Amino acid sequence: MSTIINPTTDKRMAEIAEKVHNGQRLSLEDGVYLYQSEDILTIGQLANEANLRKNGKKVYFIENMSLYFTNVCEAHCAFCNFRKDQGEEGSYTLSGDEMVRYVEENITPGVREFHIVGGHNNHVPFQYYVDSLAALNKHFPEVTIKAYTAAEIDFFTRISGMSIEDVLKALQAAGLQSLTGGGAEILSDEYRKKMRVNKANVDRYLEVHRTAHKLGMRTHTTMLYGSIESYEDRINHMIQIRELQDETNGFMVFIPLSMQPKNRNASIMRRNSAYEDLKTIAISRLMLDNIDHVKAYFINIGTQLTQMALTFGASDAHGTIVKERISHAAGAVTPEGLTRKELIWLIKGAGRIPVERDTFYNEIEVHE
Repeated sequence: MSTIINPTTDKRMAEIAEKVHNGQRLSLEDGVYLYQSEDILTIGQLANEANLRKNGKKVYFIENMSLYFTNVCEAHCAFCNFRKDQGEEGSYTLSGDEMVRYVEENITPGVREFHIVGGHNNHVPFQYYVDSLAALNKHFPEVTIKAYTAAEIDFFTRISGMSIEDVLKALQAAGLQSLTGGGAEILSDEYRKKMRVNKANVDRYLEVHRTAHKLGMRTHTTMLYGSIESYEDRINHMIQIRELQDETNGFMVFIPLSMQPKNRNASIMRRNSAYEDLKTIAISRLMLDNIDHVKAYFINIGTQLTQMALTFGASDAHGTIVKERISHAAGAVTPEGLTRKELIWLIKGAGRIPVERDTFYNEIEVHE
């Protein structure tokens, strides 16, 4: 039954709505049309219908901790303000023991996951990255290690001379259980050239995840939107992810990441609008019919817009994080983390059921 409470007189939108009601896959043209439409209420209601069909009113979150071993990076992506050159003021590279001490000083009770990303530091060998995970795994064996982007894995193959599969197997032996979703940016080589994304190209990003899925890992994937890309670029990105999911069924969640300005004090005109953020989350839910979850990332869009997103197709409110650095280095003005109680309050405030999960969306506790 249709959930549309604001009937549309737009014939094209009505055709798309009919597809959604019947569980039919949307096309590239459908996705671009949704982006071009000003009818955000209908788009949101359709996304809500699609999400309720998959997840009911449950919204998932995790108690996790973001860790960054190094911010030294050989890449010079145009949108990044996190990276540093070796020896530059503010640059750092932590050893496994140093990170263990940091975790011991900052970890909160109940943390189930380490979320680890960082720079492409070519001043240390691949073994450094293996040892980093091994140190954490040794001292915190009960915490799941979700580490490294597909772009980082591709970087590791270059500094080690190993294949993607062998790199992943070495990291798995050290404790790696899942990959983060970053490094996707926009899956267009033309976009990557213009934005100086001089790291893994489109094929390599997809191949890393394909290989990880083959090895039994379930992974995350992202899309960084709001710069020079077109609506067609965004939908093509989603379709490439959808096609790989058809092949492997290894993605657990899609995470639209709203581009942040480099200057924290940048005006609102330098940021994506709330309208654009909500529309992107909703369209992601409608296009990615074979991925269970779409995440509303409060670090980039804020807590109140995250609440709204839970009725626009999102079924994941991320996690506690403790202290996020990458988006905040790029100008995010949102909280660096939230407490477990705050996340539960946020989800309940949207009329949804908070579900504490582990990395793999196994339910730990339902907060009715």
